[in-house]
Amino acid sequence: MGFDGIVYVPEYSTWKPKEDYIDQAMWERIALTDATVILFWVPRKLPDMAAFTTNVEFGYWLHSGKVVYGRPNDASKIKYLDWLYRLDYDKNPYENLQSLLGASVELANNLYDEQASKILPLEERKITEKLRK
Repeated sequence: MGFDGIVYVPEYSTWKPKEDYIDQAMWERIALTDATVILFWVPRKLPDMAAFTTNVEFGYWLHSGKVVYGRPNDASKIKYLDWLYRLDYDKNPYENLQSLLGASVELANNLYDEQASKILPLEERKITEKLRK
């Protein structure tokens, strides 16, 4: 897709959890903080893939202005996430991973200030303008 940045993926390459939960949680928090865009793809299926931590992370980061959210149409228990995303971003959730990835690359390109190499300050992001009104 032409993206030449870093992609953090919070999955284990070995599919075995780390022994130290705090170590993994801190790695994820640092990655989310450093990320220009936070992509949420929620293919939730109960009981096998509950992804309840995702709900907390989604709510925590929603007002950052750097969230892009999607899920397949057959995902379970996502109505509240859908509603929040529509309310705060005035967008419908993406229904396929390809379009979600494309939107994420586009947002990353729009938010990234190449001269200063940093994320735009929160007060300069479009989402906060909407919330102030």
